[in-house]
Amino acid sequence: MAASDRAVELAVVAARAASDRKAEEIIALDVSDRLVLTDVFIIASASNERQVGAIVDAVEEAMLKAGAKPVRREGVRQARWVLLDFVEVVVHVQHAEDRVYYALERLWSDCPVIELPADARGGDGQVEDQGGDGRATVA
Repeated sequence: MAASDRAVELAVVAARAASDRKAEEIIALDVSDRLVLTDVFIIASASNERQVGAIVDAVEEAMLKAGAKPVRREGVRQARWVLLDFVEVVVHVQHAEDRVYYALERLWSDCPVIELPADARGGDGQVEDQGGDGRATVA
């Protein structure tokens, strides 16, 4: 099972909104084979809490315009790791330090990477495939 077309479309909307707010190292993972509750994870990072908040606001606004409303929001007050659940897509916006510590990319390394357009990848990283095995790393 692969992520639905709608999930991929929403993932690109979310990633572009995050990139517009200078999110870094944005990746999209197809988690549809591993999780029943969602198809795609978007993971993005920011260098401070204020930027995390700005990215979250931009993602929510863009997703609402695309017809997706979050059913759950976690971590907004602390702005270290914010989770936005849009059902088909779950967006994780993490402070850069927390992203390194929790290493979601490593946890979900067996999930295929969804190629994002250049304007949706963020500032400091692009996903690379190590050795053709589908495992993603951020360059």
